[in-house]
Formats: sequence, structure tokens, C-alpha cells
Amino acid sequence: MVIIVDYSCSTEKIALAVREYEGVKRKQAIGEMVKAVRIDSPDVIASFGEDAAVIRHGDEALLLAADGIWSRLMEADPYWAGYCSVLVNIHDIAAMGGRPVAMVDIFSIASGSIMKQVIKGMHDASLQFGVPIVGGHLHPDTPYSVIDVAILGVADMDSVIYSHTAREGDKVIAAIDLSGRVHPSCILNWDSVTMKSPEYVRAQIGLLCELGKARLVTAGKDISNPGIIGTLGMLLEVSNKGATIDLDAIPRPDLKQNSISFDQWVRMYPGMGFILTVDERHAGDVCSRFGQVGITAHVIGTVDNGHNLRITHNDTSTMVFDFSENGIMRLFTGPG
Repeated sequence: MVIIVDYSCSTEKIALAVREYEGVKRKQAIGEMVKAVRIDSPDVIASFGEDAAVIRHGDEALLLAADGIWSRLMEADPYWAGYCSVLVNIHDIAAMGGRPVAMVDIFSIASGSIMKQVIKGMHDASLQFGVPIVGGHLHPDTPYSVIDVAILGVADMDSVIYSHTAREGDKVIAAIDLSGRVHPSCILNWDSVTMKSPEYVRAQIGLLCELGKARLVTAGKDISNPGIIGTLGMLLEVSNKGATIDLDAIPRPDLKQNSISFDQWVRMYPGMGFILTVDERHAGDVCSRFGQVGITAHVIGTVDNGHNLRITHNDTSTMVFDFSENGIMRLFTGPG
């Protein structure tokens, strides 16, 4: 099927929009911090650059992750900020092929009304996904309001899905639940979760665990603030690989009906979305499995042994990131 889209902007404009997007640029500080704090440990199998750290615990892997919510989102919609503080952490564990177990939070409060809305959002997401909040720390008298959440998950050691293991020749799959809406408080947030039943969203999260156990995925990440292209860029950066993707192949809702442009869509946080790399032999099976849980999945490109992420449309091709010069997170640069 041929998808005809009015992009209203060129590949060059899309590449620039992604590179200059604050959701991408704010990742650049990660590398410097990692260099300052990183200490190797024999039980830590993987850490920085992954969605969750992987810690050996007998025959199992403990998965440990944490996320803070962008202050802009807290200011725009405290309920959605609280909900997302839980959602993004659950996605981090799911993207690793794990099962989320429990969460703790650190909550700084400047306003009682904000506090109530944030807590309501956290409670609703925790109940919907079946992952309890079991403790944390409260600052009840700060001049600002911030919510940070950490999560513990588990996985079989041999079924963990890493970010840094993409291989040359792998197919890139974008998997997104398109049955949602632009969130009314944030144009670059796509809400495909709050209106769904617990059974529906838990099946979506559980699928990633199944893919990990079946070893159908070579690498993966949940699509986060940097959007579809930016998230793929982070995966390629830590894998020390490049890729070329076709903009026409990226799953998208009816853009006109939702009053969003294509360059907004590729920068949007999609609510429920993942970027994966898979062996070509398994691509059809993986896409089909996503379809069974209400997630649209398409092959959008191919991993190569270079150090660039390129986007194509018709006969035009534009480089978005050159990882040999300076990566998104600045964790790994130059040829391996």
C-alpha cells in the first residue's frame, strides 16, 4: 500500500527540526555526567545508554531505571505529569523485555492543588498497569514542584532486550499505538493510554517480554521525549551503528484530523511506542504480534555499519545525525 502524505516540509526541514528539538538537545548533558560518576561492577551487566540498568541476580536480571518529568509538562498538566511519571518508567522496563515489579518516587511540592493532581495521575497509572508504588521521599515545602520515579523490574538473563546490540542488516521497526489523541495540554504528547482498559495496556507491555523470551529482537528502546527519529538515534549511538529510514513507512495517525504536521509527529512522545531492530527473517512476525495487541508496527529502515542516521523521502536523502562527530547523548563517538 502506498501512503500519500502532505509533509509540507522537506527531509532537510524534518532533519533540522529533529536535531534542534529540545527533547533531543537536552540529552547532550548525559555523556559528561556519565564520565564523572561511572564505576564498573562485576554484577552490572549493562548500565548507561540502556533504558534500565541490568544487574545480575542469580539466574535473573534485575532491571533498575529512573525518570524525571520535564518541568514544562508539570506546569501544563500536573495530572498528566503524574500519570507519565509512572508510564515512562514502566515503558523503560518493558523495552528491556522485563516485567515491572514496583516503583518508588521523590516528590517535591510547592502547591497543594498540584500535589493532589500529580498523586491522582500516579495512582491511576499505577492501578491501570498493575505496578504498585511502594515508597519514596516527600519534600512538602519546596519552591518548585517536581516528580521523579524509580522502578524495579525483572527478566530472565538471556531474554533481556538491550539498546546497544543492533546489528548490521537488521530491520528497524517502529511500533506505535495510533488509537489515541493529541493530549489537550501538550501538542507534542500523544495520549494512547488513559482511555484504555487495564487488560489492553498490560497486554501491550507484556508483548515486549514475550519478544525478549522468543529472542526475536536484537535491540530496542521505548520512544521517549526525543521522538521516533531521536529515539532511534540514541539506539544507534550506543550500538555504534548507522541506519537509513524511509519517512513514508513511519506509522502515523490521520495527521490532518488531529491537526498536527508530520514534523510534529516524529518529535512527539507517542504514549505507547517502541523502536526495535530485528533480523529480517523475523520482521513480519514481530509486526504481526504488535498488531494483535493494538499497536501498528512497520519496518521503516535498515541498520548499517556506518555512523549516520539518514532519512529518505522519494528521491531525497538527508543526514539527521553523524555519530562519529557528536552523538545525541555523547556517550560513544567515533568508529568502533
